[in-house]
Amino acid sequence: MVIKKRCLLWDWTNTAHMPEAIERINFNGALSSCANWNAWAPPELQGRLPFRPTVRGLEQLTSPQEWAMIQNNDHAILHFFNEPERAGISPRDAVRWWCEKMVPLRKATGKQIIGPGCASDAEGEAWLAAFMEGVEAVDEPPDYLGVHYYGADGGAAIRYLEMMHDRYPRYPMVVSEIASISRVKKEVFAFTAQVANWMDQCPWIFEYAFFGCMRGLADDFVSPEAQLMNSDGTMRYLMKKLMEEQPIRPI
Repeated sequence: MVIKKRCLLWDWTNTAHMPEAIERINFNGALSSCANWNAWAPPELQGRLPFRPTVRGLEQLTSPQEWAMIQNNDHAILHFFNEPERAGISPRDAVRWWCEKMVPLRKATGKQIIGPGCASDAEGEAWLAAFMEGVEAVDEPPDYLGVHYYGADGGAAIRYLEMMHDRYPRYPMVVSEIASISRVKKEVFAFTAQVANWMDQCPWIFEYAFFGCMRGLADDFVSPEAQLMNSDGTMRYLMKKLMEEQPIRPI
């Protein structure tokens, strides 16, 4: 039986420049959902995967157009804040926005909300701890714990996820961004296979997303060997493995 936990991170630039590339996605394998860091669903997705809208930052909460897209849809699960500690949003302000906007939305619609995806460093962990303390104090926690992880060692990645689960054991986890930063192809494939196979079998991992399906590198931090799509819209071998193999076999 196929375990469906793998979220397709489909960058918004694909929609703008080559929406036809989505026809190369295998929708019949282990993919469970799609996200694009935005409130709007890619039209080319055509409902072939559940879409996870993202309240990426304050714009999605303060812009009437953005908030309307967050509110008025039938998407069951959404993300709240993407690395807010790097966007200048304080935990206190995040808790206030959570209580003013997200809690009423959840009560009115029954949507489930993934908590903020913070970076896997001391700043991100401290921000998340303050946020979780604030929302738990009013008994309105997220439905899922959001986590990001980038590194070169698969074992270290697993230990980090276990540590975060130990800190917040009541919440199923969504690893909303993860990837190897190694520049060595074999190491990237080994990391991806080790961590994906472990997450597939981990009972408290609800969903995870390898970064990312886009035409070019997002920045210098991301490894070229971890890129999932070529500049012409064809899928790289690593993406084919994520779409089609379970368990994933290292090269």
